[in-house]
Amino acid sequence: MIIPLYCDNHLLFINKPAGLLSQADHTGDPDALTLSKQFIKEKYNKPGEVFLGLVHRLDRPASGVMVFARTSKAARRLFLQFNERTVDKRYLAIVHGSCPETGTCESYLLKKKEHVYIVSQREKGAQYANLSYKKLAVQKGFSLVDIKLATGRPHQIRVQMAAIGHPLLGDFRYGKPTSFDGKNLALHCYSLSLSHPTRDEKLTQVAAPNKAWDTYFERELGQLLENTG
Repeated sequence: MIIPLYCDNHLLFINKPAGLLSQADHTGDPDALTLSKQFIKEKYNKPGEVFLGLVHRLDRPASGVMVFARTSKAARRLFLQFNERTVDKRYLAIVHGSCPETGTCESYLLKKKEHVYIVSQREKGAQYANLSYKKLAVQKGFSLVDIKLATGRPHQIRVQMAAIGHPLLGDFRYGKPTSFDGKNLALHCYSLSLSHPTRDEKLTQVAAPNKAWDTYFERELGQLLENTG
């Protein structure tokens, strides 16, 4: 269920399918972390338990590039990059309506149980959230947008795009009851760039979204991914 993109002694990049958990939860459903450990175990014929460090997550109904640390040293250094916001995370989303050509969303978010709300900066527990977006195309009442996250808050893209009147396609929680791909979202991390934890090297991994996206923007997606890397 996972699609390996790159693997060395310190890192594993995968393309997580929509609908797959990032890590195990109370449901007992398959998750990317466990499946990635199984991949490493089989690929390298590893005896015993395989170490993989989870350094970030993608929402279950979202898809795209994830990175795991294969050593504790790599995990520490990747955590630092994510915390210092030096990792370049780029997302594709299909949103309702024709959004502005470009824009920036800044707000404070607060998670209560399974829902995230935009709140005042003064509210206890509020976290600053920032993203910028660019509209790539529009058709059939939907826009294809390229989103760059400056912060990585739970449900951030979903909440902030809904707040400006352009909720994600397939987002029943924060948007409109319009199905996209079963229970999944039109949200995909197509590019992840970071510094290698042990080498003076910048790594960028790119992954295309699944075929459900082609119904809306096949040509535009092909052009974008061809020029990304």
